[in-house]
Amino acid sequence: MIVKRLFSIFGIGALVFTTCAADHAAQGKLPEPGTYQVDPVHTFAYFGARHHVVGLVRGRFDKVTGTLTASKDPAACSVDITIDVSSISTQKAERDEDLRSPNYFDVAKFPAMTYVGRGIRRAGNSWIMDGSLTIHGVTKIVPVTFVFNGIFADTKPGKPKPTRAAFHATAAVKRAEFSLGARDNLNELGTLQSPDVDIQIDVEADKP
Repeated sequence: MIVKRLFSIFGIGALVFTTCAADHAAQGKLPEPGTYQVDPVHTFAYFGARHHVVGLVRGRFDKVTGTLTASKDPAACSVDITIDVSSISTQKAERDEDLRSPNYFDVAKFPAMTYVGRGIRRAGNSWIMDGSLTIHGVTKIVPVTFVFNGIFADTKPGKPKPTRAAFHATAAVKRAEFSLGARDNLNELGTLQSPDVDIQIDVEADKP
């Protein structure tokens, strides 16, 4: 039936890390060193999952939290992201309940998905982190490719004005590797070897 190409980390997740205002020329750079707190209201984790190989079902996770740590030393940059799996939405209630069930994520047993990584490497104007993605009780190393889009001051009246950094991240996974959707893996995907879930994440995170 559904979910295939999973999680922009996870986290969510994935993502990581100066100074200019929302300047796309910041790509290839990192924000100023420090720990940035993910803003759940301005963070979006989307996925596209293969349906009968040739189709695609899109969805999102609405609850993403965590921290990103930027450093002048790329090896010291880190990400720690948690996604509430029950917050999944594919715009169809019946399908979402099936995805929450033991057929897929089994949220009663495995309520959270996490992405944790340390160290990044440059890839042109992007960066890559090889972090640990844990879903459904299974942990795999999943590369996340991200760009730092720039920073700006969050200027809500009467509130502190932290430095806010923005990132865009992508990843791809094969759901069978996380023991997800055995029914689909048998009946739909056959011998398909490539990743069947694409992930995109847009993150805004504050440095107090």
